[in-house]
Amino acid sequence: MDTYHIWCNLQPGVGDLEFAGDVAAYLDHLRDAGLIACHRLTRRKLGLGPSHLGEFHIAIDVIDLAQLERAFQQVAARQGETERLHARVYGAVRDVTFALYRDFPDPVRTGG
Repeated sequence: MDTYHIWCNLQPGVGDLEFAGDVAAYLDHLRDAGLIACHRLTRRKLGLGPSHLGEFHIAIDVIDLAQLERAFQQVAARQGETERLHARVYGAVRDVTFALYRDFPDPVRTGG
């Protein structure tokens, strides 16, 4: 399993619950299309966390990089319902940082 991480802050005037609903709608749409496995939205608590990372954290699990690429291709087309949902989320954030991690050790690791 690979996990695509996104940290961000909200644009001024964006409500936190509105943002959470928009993230869920967008990522549920991708999940229902088989483009991601699952997702989670978390929020920094008690101000604990590195200052350079945003207040919100989105973790998107994909089965493999091929599934992630299919998701990227769908989003990059900037069409239809995917674009409408993506625009609501992307337009709500600032200070965005991305990372890609994998389970370790993963099934391809066979030796020292």
